[in-house]
Amino acid sequence: MKVVWIVFVMCLTCITEPSAGGQSCEGRCGDKLESCSCHATCASLRNCCVDYTEYCIDITPYSGTIFGGTDFVVLNAHFNQSSQIICRFNYDIHTVGYVDADSRCHCISPLLYESGWVPLQISTDNGTNFSRRGTWLSVHPGKLDPSLKATIINSTQWQYYGTPNVGGKLRMTWNTSQVGAQKVNIEVWGYMEKGDPYSDSWQGNWEYLYSIGRDIPNNGDFSFLPKPAEKTFSDWELGCLRVSSSSHPDGAWNVHAVWTEDHVLAWHLEENFRLDSAAWALNKCIAWDQLEEKLPDFLTEIIDCPCTLAQARADTGRFHTDYGCDIEKESVCTYHPGSVHCVRAIQASPNYAAGQQCCYDHTGAQVLTDDSIGGSTPDRAHDWGSPPFLKPPRVPGFSHWIYDVLSFYYCCLWSDNCHYYFKRRPSSDCRTYQAPKAGVVFGDPHFITFDGVSYSFNGKGEYTIMVSESNELIIQGRTEPVISTNGTTVKATKLSAVAMREGTSDIIEVRLSKSQDQLQVLWNQMLLTFSEQSWMDLKGVFVFSPATTNVTVMFPSGVGIELRLRVGTISTTVLLPEALKGSTSGLLGKMNDDPKDDLVTSDGHTVSDQDNAEEVFKFGASWSIANESTLFTYDSEHLLNTYFHAPKHDASFRPVFSIPEDPHDPFVVQASELCSGKGSQYCRYDTLITHSLEMGNATKVSFLEHMSVMEDLKPVVSCGWLAPPTNGKKEGTRYTLGAVLVLSCDSGYLLSGSKKRTCQETGQWSGEITTSYDFMLLVLLE
Repeated sequence: MKVVWIVFVMCLTCITEPSAGGQSCEGRCGDKLESCSCHATCASLRNCCVDYTEYCIDITPYSGTIFGGTDFVVLNAHFNQSSQIICRFNYDIHTVGYVDADSRCHCISPLLYESGWVPLQISTDNGTNFSRRGTWLSVHPGKLDPSLKATIINSTQWQYYGTPNVGGKLRMTWNTSQVGAQKVNIEVWGYMEKGDPYSDSWQGNWEYLYSIGRDIPNNGDFSFLPKPAEKTFSDWELGCLRVSSSSHPDGAWNVHAVWTEDHVLAWHLEENFRLDSAAWALNKCIAWDQLEEKLPDFLTEIIDCPCTLAQARADTGRFHTDYGCDIEKESVCTYHPGSVHCVRAIQASPNYAAGQQCCYDHTGAQVLTDDSIGGSTPDRAHDWGSPPFLKPPRVPGFSHWIYDVLSFYYCCLWSDNCHYYFKRRPSSDCRTYQAPKAGVVFGDPHFITFDGVSYSFNGKGEYTIMVSESNELIIQGRTEPVISTNGTTVKATKLSAVAMREGTSDIIEVRLSKSQDQLQVLWNQMLLTFSEQSWMDLKGVFVFSPATTNVTVMFPSGVGIELRLRVGTISTTVLLPEALKGSTSGLLGKMNDDPKDDLVTSDGHTVSDQDNAEEVFKFGASWSIANESTLFTYDSEHLLNTYFHAPKHDASFRPVFSIPEDPHDPFVVQASELCSGKGSQYCRYDTLITHSLEMGNATKVSFLEHMSVMEDLKPVVSCGWLAPPTNGKKEGTRYTLGAVLVLSCDSGYLLSGSKKRTCQETGQWSGEITTSYDFMLLVLLE
């Protein structure tokens, strides 16, 4: 099982050392006091107040489903057996905790209509004072590790139960250790949204419905034969099953439990559904269509889809893999047959919190609903929810089910009436899509700006990689000298940390670990690890880290920052949307399609000779930052002395500007063999300056990956979807440059216009508009 830790940089030996003055962390977590500290950096700086771990709490596990029911324990703090524990989430949601036989405090997480980190406070006096503080991570059920959920066996049977030829017993399993009881109850819970959409009365409603099993042995396996629920319950079409201790009364809130994924409750719908599921579903489909007619049009404010799968996977600042259709996991793509991979727009639309989903086939072409039931579909409610969450349509998962998924069952899966659904959820083609621009920092360190200028800058210090006033984006980089394989300091530097913020977002810093074999992620100076969840919803920023060598940071503006560990250095790619054109400056230049003004110093002077290494070095040095504007964390004596209490640009450090060419150096021949082709100069420099083929190869890999990203993000001409002639058909579903569509008529009809249409560089289809005529009608007219 994975566990997400927020590490308040733990070092128990230093935390337990008494601090002068006797100051306390009670109610002061995050503060730096006069004689000691309650700040997250105190452990590594060895200045924590003596009661730091008692009041600034560390818990395990750190995360659980938004449904609630996760039992977590407070670490490194002591509680009395007589303590009356109340756990408060997000300042206003209370659950009852307990103290175990080892004097450890336990809390039970509550239902939360939001995902991401929420404040946690603990009271030991039944809610009078909340003096202990931490945080809890609420996780979208679709992003929760499968081992933490009860599993419905044969999900297709559950989803189609009651339709023709689908019935029998249903089965579910769970990990028995997740429910601390010998006997359990199996309960049905439902979700519904009530009130007028987009009004103050619009509310999400999560309720206990009924139990289908009581006092069941907790053996991790349960089967039952579903019956149509009573009318008051069968109106609930979305929900989950909960497994919890039989010692609790039916429907008890916020108790230790394990849940299935949210799913359509086909198996408990009314008898009319089982008598004629297609007719029942059609009525529901028509009612949904009529409701959609009254609701605001959200389609005009959602982002357009990328034209190709390559673009979709490269545009990591704005799109992320849809967990239900992931080519790397060989997903079935249940809701998008014929597709091999889908992505979702990361950000919800500004006014209506709508989402965009883009799906692609095995050729990499976008799949459109006009051609296939498996086509890309927009969403009235973003599946992942959106801040400030809490109310429809921003409730993670649930709102999307209500407005976009249940209707797909009504119109497409339980009846053959997809035309209703696709009328309201048509695919967005890619004619208005604009790929982002990419800049990169890699190796010792080399830069390629957004407009394609390449140079090397080996300054030692902390610098502005880029800044944009239009969205208040700041990205800063820290460099340190390279240590060669024999342990000597090399006259070159490498990127060792990157810190960033957009507007008032949380500050994210990614840096090399002490061992330099993994990346550390700091969130507002607190250390995060991603051993349980790979995705974090934070304030004004998302962070994705599927491995300790791989971090992607995404901001609401669509900016994406990809950070990869490459042999003791950080390779950093910055992706900028077109909206930031002309507003950037820093080491990655001004993104405006004009390479001549990329190397401009912080005081506005343009480098006259971009090939002059000394002049370029002065340009880089000008972008050193100040302590007043730094985003970095200084949580060690080394960082304080080397960067905080020292000049931000170390003028005493002079790098080697040219590639050393010693004919007696055996690495010269090896570098020639390793480094060839475009970009070979970077590989050669790093190999010879570090005497490391591994470092040279890492630089080569980083450069080639950047070239691949640039290729994937090249503009693609799209001519848009072309309809087949009435009473005819069309061969081909690609609509980008060079695509050829063959048009023909059904039997008894004659074709007028072009039989073949080709997508041209102008974005227009060749030939004439194609139509069909009834042959017999023409004969009669003649």
